[in-house]
Amino acid sequence: MSGGVGDVEIDISGDINVPERPKDSSKSGFMMQLPAQLQLASPAASEWVNRRRENVRPWLLFLNTHKFKVPPNVQRWSKRLARNVEYFQSNYVFVFIGLILYCLITSPLLLLAVAACLGACYLLSLRNAETKLIVAGVEVSPAHQYAAVAILSLPLFYLVGAGSVLFWVLGASFFIIGLHASLYNIESVVGSDEEPFDLQMEQV
Repeated sequence: MSGGVGDVEIDISGDINVPERPKDSSKSGFMMQLPAQLQLASPAASEWVNRRRENVRPWLLFLNTHKFKVPPNVQRWSKRLARNVEYFQSNYVFVFIGLILYCLITSPLLLLAVAACLGACYLLSLRNAETKLIVAGVEVSPAHQYAAVAILSLPLFYLVGAGSVLFWVLGASFFIIGLHASLYNIESVVGSDEEPFDLQMEQV
């Protein structure tokens, strides 16, 4: 060999194509499809919760008993009821949710039944993320699966007294919300970004 190492030229230019690794369907189904489902459901729920939180009136204003006043007539009562429901809409929603949570906390059997139902739905979501459920050659959609879980859970909810709890929550909610909306003197409430209701202007 007459030439040295320096006389040898090696061409290393060009494009390097790295082959893509095949995706593991068993892992991608669980890790990718499930978050995609959650991303479809979460924005709507988050938007609704954020809207309710943004529209919540100050609780000190909501619970100010000094503003409770009996309406003078039926016409004023109907207007006050509608205006209070519109003005304190988000507060009333949280009152309803609070009553539901109170019933769940004070009813351990009902809480277990709800947890079992939600757990079954969660397991179905994991299964649907991996493989589709096919019965007798027909694909069963997740919505039908959740509906089946809800129907099968009805006897369990009946045994733990969910019916009476539901009627109690509805009755208590209508009573509390109706009483507050009927007695709260919304005409005296004037916010910085709210228009006064039947406000009588006084000269300063």
